[in-house]
Amino acid sequence: MRPRKDDEALVDVLDVVLRDGAILRADVIVSVADIPLVGIKLTAAIAGMATMQEYGLFEEWDLEHRRSAITRRQYGDRDQSIAIGDRSSDERP
Repeated sequence: MRPRKDDEALVDVLDVVLRDGAILRADVIVSVADIPLVGIKLTAAIAGMATMQEYGLFEEWDLEHRRSAITRRQYGDRDQSIAIGDRSSDERP
C-alpha cells in the first residue's frame, strides 16, 4: 500500500489546533566540545484567538484593539476631514 496525501487530514489537524490549541515547549542547549555555552527555553501557544481569550492570553492585545476600533469609529470621519483640509491648504500657493 502506497502512502497518499490526504488534504482532509491537514484540515482536521488545523481545526483541532485552532479550536483546542497546542503548547509547544523546547529546551535547547548549545555546546562546543561538551561545554554548554547557551541555554534556551522556548514556549509557544498556538490556537485560534477565541481559544486564546478563553484561557486569558492576549487580553491586553484584545482590549487595545477594541479601544482603537471604537476610537476609529467615533473620530475616524473627523480625522479624515482634517487630513483632507490640511492637504488642500498645503496645495494652495
